[in-house]
Amino acid sequence: MKISVDCALCIFQRGYLEILEATDDPKIRLEALCALFRLFGENFKPTAVPAVLGTMRERLIKEVTGNPDPFAEKKRISNIEALKVLPFAEKIVNGESDAALRFRKACLAAIVGNIMEFNIPGHKLEFSRLRELLLDAEKELVIDDIPEAYRMAQKAKRIIYLTDNAGEIAFDTLLVKELKNLAVHGQVIVAVKGKPAYNDATMEDALFFKMDKAADLVTTIGTDTMGLIPSECSREFLDLYESADFVVAKGMAYAETLTELELKAPHFLLLRSKCMNVANFFHVPRNRNIAKII
Repeated sequence: MKISVDCALCIFQRGYLEILEATDDPKIRLEALCALFRLFGENFKPTAVPAVLGTMRERLIKEVTGNPDPFAEKKRISNIEALKVLPFAEKIVNGESDAALRFRKACLAAIVGNIMEFNIPGHKLEFSRLRELLLDAEKELVIDDIPEAYRMAQKAKRIIYLTDNAGEIAFDTLLVKELKNLAVHGQVIVAVKGKPAYNDATMEDALFFKMDKAADLVTTIGTDTMGLIPSECSREFLDLYESADFVVAKGMAYAETLTELELKAPHFLLLRSKCMNVANFFHVPRNRNIAKII
């Protein structure tokens, strides 16, 4: 997925607000902004991928400001807020006796968790709406490959689950548990980011929600990229990823990067179309739920 005109404001605004979060020093803020303008001037091209530009932006801001995790506090709050709603989501999933329906409800809950994103123009994160969105998840689903994903998960020997944001990962635990129930003779491996990347989940967030109890293994992709850039990942992760026969990938950044790759195994994208570039790519309205196999 390449950038569009809509990406310009989003990529810059997210960087600008992150700089304000990263440091209070006016001189360092200005230095970081100047560096950001140079970065975009050199790399904002029709061939660019939004998540790759985002990765470059993140690394630049951390380097210039000296702050390795500007959103640490906001991620902590996201986890706490998600924890409050998790029992409500669990009740929705566990209220179904049929395995296919439980899987469906867990997929929808995981997608709803994807609203937990900061600073996207036109997207407002409201923790108070999580329960409402969980109840409305079905009617806001505009691409529905969940039945096909269910059949694939049943046959899978190794499933890789690529998480997205802190807070959101709470709802991922529900789907991971359902995948474990389906892939009785298979392995479910959850991968988080190796180092902070905007508000993406790291090992700390996974352990906060006891993901290590839900999955067979929790690992990292070995780096801090937004989405998946294989050349940046650790060999340890790539060995697992390349041996998977089914991959679940959460969020827009994974959608942006995975659609640029030649994939050997089916990938199940679960995301909310929070920006126009993603919405237009999938030919859906903005702020809708997507469950698509690529």
